[in-house]
Order: sequence, then C-alpha cells, then structure tokens
Amino acid sequence: MLTRYLACDLGAESGRLILGTLEDDRLSLTELHRFTNGALRHGESLHWDLDRLLGELRTGLRKAGDLRVPIASISADSWGVDYVLRDDQGNMLPPVHHYRDPRNQGGVDKVRARISWEEIFAETGLQFLPFNTLFQLGAERPERLQAARQVLGIGDAFNAWLCGVAKWEESLASTTQLYDPRARRWSPRLLEVLGLKPAMFPEVVPSGTALGALRPDLAESARLDNVSVVASCSHDTGAAVAAVPAEGDNWAYLSSGTWSLMGVELPEPVITDDCRELNFTNEIGYGHSVRLLKNIIGLWIVQECRREWAQVGNDYDYQTLTNLAAEAAPFVSLINPADARFLSPGNMPAKVEAACRETGQPTPETPGAMVRCVLESLALLYRRTMEHLRQLTGRKPERLHIVGGGSQNALLNQFAANALQVPVLAGPVEATAAGNVLVQALALGHLESLTHARQVVRRSFELVTIEPEAPGPWDEAHDRFEELLHSRP
Repeated sequence: MLTRYLACDLGAESGRLILGTLEDDRLSLTELHRFTNGALRHGESLHWDLDRLLGELRTGLRKAGDLRVPIASISADSWGVDYVLRDDQGNMLPPVHHYRDPRNQGGVDKVRARISWEEIFAETGLQFLPFNTLFQLGAERPERLQAARQVLGIGDAFNAWLCGVAKWEESLASTTQLYDPRARRWSPRLLEVLGLKPAMFPEVVPSGTALGALRPDLAESARLDNVSVVASCSHDTGAAVAAVPAEGDNWAYLSSGTWSLMGVELPEPVITDDCRELNFTNEIGYGHSVRLLKNIIGLWIVQECRREWAQVGNDYDYQTLTNLAAEAAPFVSLINPADARFLSPGNMPAKVEAACRETGQPTPETPGAMVRCVLESLALLYRRTMEHLRQLTGRKPERLHIVGGGSQNALLNQFAANALQVPVLAGPVEATAAGNVLVQALALGHLESLTHARQVVRRSFELVTIEPEAPGPWDEAHDRFEELLHSRP
C-alpha cells in the first residue's frame, strides 16, 4: 500500500513543506517547497512574520496539488514556547513575538513576584527558561490580552489555519510551562497567576489526533481533494524524537540543530527537587511518553559567528567551518555554552573572545579555532548533561542517537562520542519531518505502533555509527570544563 502525507516543518531559520511517501514499510521524503525564516527587528523588539509564512505554505500546497496524486493528510510542526493571540474571528493579532525578544525578563520578574519558582516547577515539571510561554505571557501588554480570545502555539495555529479547528496538541502544550503533565490539563494555578481565563486556551489533544478536513478554499485553490488535517506532534522536538530509530530501552537522544535537546524517553515525568535544581524538563511525546531532557544551546553560537563573519565579507559555509575546526589545535580554550550572554544575537565572536579572556584563556585567533572551541565545549556540556540524566534516572544509556540537521556535523558527532564514551548513531537528518509524517500515519491507522514507526525509520534512512576514541584527552578537558563552570560567579 502506498500512502502520501504532507509535513509543514517550521524551523527558526527555515520552513519546508515535505511530501512523505510510505510504501512497504519504507518512508521517503521529498522537499516540495523551502522558505527562509528568521526574526524581524522592530526597534528593540523581535517578531515573526507569520503572514509571510502562511503565504509560503499556500505556495507549497499549490506545488503539492500540481503533483496530481492522492494525499491522505497534512500536519504542521514548529518550535515551542512562542504563541499566537487570536480574536473572535480567528484572526491573528500582530505582532507574534520571537522567543529572543528582550521583553522576556520583565515577564519573569512579574510572574516570579506572584509565585515561587518551586511552585511553578511542581505544577509543570518544566525547566526554567526566560522565554517559556508563561513568562512571555507575563510580559504581554494588558490591552493585547484584553483583545485576544484565544492563545495557540505556532504549529497548532498553522493547523487551525489549515482546517478551522483550534486545538493544542499535547507535545506543544507541554513546552509552555502552563501545562500540568500529570493531570494532563492546563494548570489552573498558573492561569490564575497570569490573570487569564481558561477559555482562552483550547482543549489539549493527544499527539496523533485527526482534526478535520482541509479548508474548502485551500483545497480548491491547491487542487487537493480529501486531505485530512492531523495534529501529529506539533512540537518539532516531539516529532523528531518519535523518529529516533532506537531499539530497546537503554538509549538517549540528542536533537541537534540551532538548539541541542538531550534526554531520555520515560513513561512518567520526573518532578523532584533534584530535577528542579539541575534544571531539567519534562515534555510530552507521542503516546503520553515523557521526554526528560535538557534544552542546551546548540549550533546557534556557530550560526551567529558565521553570520557575523559574512557581514565583513568572509562568507564561509558550514562544511568549510567544520573543516577548519578539524585542523585547529584541540582544547586551547573552552567556554560554557550555557552562559546567558550567548542566548541573544549580535557579535557572537566577540562574546566568545570575552568569555575566554575572563577565564584567563587564549582567545581564538581564527574562525577554525573559534568553531573548535565552541564544538568541544558543546560536547563537554553534553557529557555533563548525560551525567545529570544518570543521576536523575539511575540509568546509564549505552548509546546516543543524534537526529536532526546537526547530525550532519561529523566533527561534533565524533566529539560527542569521545566526550560521552558511548557509540553515537547519527541520523536521520530529517527526523522532524519523518516523525511528523509517521505520527500522521499512526493517527490514520496506517501504522500499528510507535515501535512499528521506528522500525520504518531504520529501514528507510542510512545511519552512521561513530565509535568513541581514547578518553584520556577528553577526561582532562572535562576536569578543566568543570573547573571553569565552578569558577564563575
């Protein structure tokens, strides 16, 4: 049986409409339309241009219609935490704020003045990040909230635009720090803290819920017939983890891209004092599974360095930067990638240099040296995160699955294997789109189980296994890294 699906995968740098074809327990992915994304600056504020992104999705739908083949369903996924305010008619109220908007700190201060961090964590099991939806809504202007009738996450807002049915899908709802993962509902206490009515938050539905048919006007203009809209995993990490080609239980995953999300899959959330103190998070995945993970800054630092260098005429591609890093001397300088200074855009090379100077280390003198410094430091942060996962779960994962765009970075993958001293299995690159499609197939009864879906991934995509190299240099670097973290004020 051959069945086709559409995945609208919205990322912070780009979006894609991808055709997924499932036949004989194999999945193939074809990119139909790709478009850029990124923050728009309005004075000191950062916004998303969702009207343009919806226009790009229209273009993608027309390209899908031009294929003149049956398509079973479509689903959108996106990054987490950001949201859309909608009026009585379902129209978006601009602006749609970017999670790096500097307004967030005001929201943190406002919310924390009304409720303790300990109580917030006990309600949600979510790690502290200043851009969590809870704090972003705390920073909202009262007049905007008064005009709004509904709050939706980005991926779910796209699904609502596609079919007219507004629901929060559980994986995306779980990123907001407003969702109680044990009671499986919005937290009345936190909505009260924000002064928001529960009616503003649509029903939360499980991953893999059929929402309805594609809107007639969209179906007609794109020449698409009998297409269902599915809430697969609306959070891109939830979709990516659904496509981790794992077997058994003793494994960890790393969704690698602009952000690195590292964790394990569990049946129940871990909401303990240790989990709170270590700043881990409990997000929900397909089948109400729990992703106990740490949200780590990932290749963002390299991306921002590349952008800065391009502005002065040195437009390196990522492969060139990786090659230069491989040739640079090892372990000259280390940074803490989780340092708050690296969260915001703007002159990232200078920020890395400043961090090195402040800790008495040489500043990287070439792009290759700087990228190597970042990648080695990131791998050591992975090691620290894995040690904390072992502390929280009592489990020692025997292998690490790296999925997403960052799985193409062979140097970082090798560094991760070396730092963790476990085999790394890299791939698939398009894990988010694959997971989006496979959860649609599960929702429509075309696959039997998540185990079945992961078997499909293993049959369909080439995986690269990276074995760890000698641990000695990495053990020494780990000790330096820990000393650096503990020496910070």
